[in-house]
Formats: sequence, C-alpha cells, structure tokens
Amino acid sequence: MQNEILWLAMLLANFLLIILAYRLFGKWGLVMWIPISVIVANIQVIQTVELFGLVATLGNIVYATSFLVTDILSENYGKEEAKKAVWIGFFSLISMTLLMNLALEFLPLEGDEFAGISHEATSTIFSLMPRIAIASLAAYLLSQRHDVWAYHFWKKRFSKDHQIWLRNNLSTMVSQLIDSVVFVAIAFWGVYEWPVLIEILLTTYFLKWIVAAADTPFVYWGKKIYKSNRFWME
Repeated sequence: MQNEILWLAMLLANFLLIILAYRLFGKWGLVMWIPISVIVANIQVIQTVELFGLVATLGNIVYATSFLVTDILSENYGKEEAKKAVWIGFFSLISMTLLMNLALEFLPLEGDEFAGISHEATSTIFSLMPRIAIASLAAYLLSQRHDVWAYHFWKKRFSKDHQIWLRNNLSTMVSQLIDSVVFVAIAFWGVYEWPVLIEILLTTYFLKWIVAAADTPFVYWGKKIYKSNRFWME
C-alpha cells in the first residue's frame, strides 16, 4: 500500500499547492501552475509504478491538475483568461523540449565520470522521441481547449454556484478522456496490440478520473478565495 498512500499524498499536495499559489499570487499563481504541471508531468512520466493493482506511470496527477487550474480560471476570470493559460502551457512544453534537446548536444567533460553519468541520465529523461512529443503536444492542446470550451458550455446551462461540481466534472472528465485517447493513439498505435493499447488507455484514464473527481472541492475553494479577494502578494 506504500505506493497508493504516496499517490494520495501527492494528489493532496498538488491541490494544496495550487490553492497556495492562488492565495499568494492571485490569478498569476494559477497561470504559473500550468507550465509547472506540464513540465513536471513530462519528467515524472518516465517512472513506472504499480498503483491499485495496475501498472501506471507517474505524472498523471500533476498533469491532470492543469484541468483544475483552467476550470478555476474559467469560473473566476472567464474563457479568454483560461485560453491564455492553455497557450502558455503549450509554449512552455515546446520550449522545454527544444532547450533540453539542445543541451543534450553538448559533449560532457572528458575524464569526468560524474559528467558522463549526468549526461546519460539527462538523455534518458529529455531526449526527444518525435512520436511521443507530438502525442503529448496534440493531446495537451486538444484536451485543454475542449476543457475551456466545455466548462463554459455547461456553465450556461448550470450557472448557479452550487452547480459548479456539474460543470467542473462534465468538462474535465470528458477532456481527460480526449487527452488519454489522443496520446495513446498517436504514441502507441502500431507499437502495441489492441489489448495492450486498451489496458494503457483504461489505466491512464482511471487515474485521471480519480483526480477529476477529487478536485471539485478545490474549485469551490478557488471560488471562495476569489469572492474574498484576499491575495497575499498580488
């Protein structure tokens, strides 16, 4: 149960860090979290673990929390601010990929064993795999754009504050399904047979679904912070 307990602790830590960023920096604290989430997720994803009897990669939590952030931005500041945050995340993902792969072209210092080990480890994490990179970028952009659109689509139909949970879950759960389907299809189509593809898809979406279900109270918390207008450093 160690992995499951750590996973739940990481889930709570991500949510609380988002709320803390919002309290400290206001809207820009939320925007700041978007590049943090996509960059950290792309580093954590290389680690494979067993969770709830399923084989999974890390990174699902922090990546899924980007949907929480865009929902809070949509709720409190409107569609355009949420769309800007999505594009900032997209730009940060491209920038990280470009800059880290340029860094990998440098030759490590000859005779320095640590430099060689460090270079090899960095290559493992950041070396560009075009298919995976395209899958990640496409899944991120399509799912996040849908999430912003869907949140406002449902907000027009369920506009009351006590209906936040409806628009939050209806938008996020579908968006995360889009994210999982697009990524798995582009990254692994033809690499694995159908049963394996379906297993990867279901496992990935199941963990993201848990995050989506658990983040609803924090959208309400974000709304409360917005109404109180108490931002410590804004």
